[in-house]
Amino acid sequence: MISRNSILLFFCLFTLSAYSAKTDTITTYSQVMQKEIKAVVITPDNYSGTKALPVIYLLHGYGDNSVGGWIVKGRGTEELADMHHIIIVCPDGGVGSWYFDSPIDKNFQYETYVVKELVQLIDSRYKTIASPQGRGITGLSMGGHGALYLAFRHQDVFGTAGSMSGGVDIRPFPNNWDIAKRLGSYASNPENWEKNTVVNMVHLLTPNSLALIIDCGSEDFFYKVNCRLHEKLLDRNIPHDFISRPGGHNWDYWKNAVKYQFLFMSNYFEKNNAGK
Repeated sequence: MISRNSILLFFCLFTLSAYSAKTDTITTYSQVMQKEIKAVVITPDNYSGTKALPVIYLLHGYGDNSVGGWIVKGRGTEELADMHHIIIVCPDGGVGSWYFDSPIDKNFQYETYVVKELVQLIDSRYKTIASPQGRGITGLSMGGHGALYLAFRHQDVFGTAGSMSGGVDIRPFPNNWDIAKRLGSYASNPENWEKNTVVNMVHLLTPNSLALIIDCGSEDFFYKVNCRLHEKLLDRNIPHDFISRPGGHNWDYWKNAVKYQFLFMSNYFEKNNAGK
């Protein structure tokens, strides 16, 4: 007779063997900001014997970093690398960078860092599909804003993009999350806010130029701005997946939401890289 403890041990060993993705922390150098920046790179279990793989850049939120966000608080996310046979890159986006190039602070040039410096470094060090058809970007909260912001502006780099509880319109929050430190106050620099908020960038899109998935809980303080973005995309006839379910601005929601994001992007990669 097989004991309950034996079954439990077998299950634990099977789980460990099923998901053996390798997680490395690498040090990158940003020429534009003249400083070293950490990034976490997760490769699937059979990476060493595989051909070029797609990459998903996964951005953290305000107050977190490349390790403390998705790797520690979002523990389990690394399993998605094995599940979908992809590389995951978690950049460090600094404290309140919002992932754009600050027009007032040369120490916060994270658009250039992620899109140019980091992407080039990852493609040079790892076996990647080095084209928009092999790159996706998503993130939570500040990182959700960052993912859409970077993808809308750099469709030659990313083919698919997503957002979880993203701050997709920063204008209703002029006193929050260090945004004014990066753009100047809204009262004094309204043009900086208007041109750097995602909801005002829909004009950059044409139908199917990006594969988009947007997710926000109905109890989230960013819910209304996500609904406005959804409506604006509908008005412009921009195809996208929009997901909303009960939930707030927390890790319980994001650890569930990220699974849908990766499934959506994995389907995109399979469709656009078949036979390669």
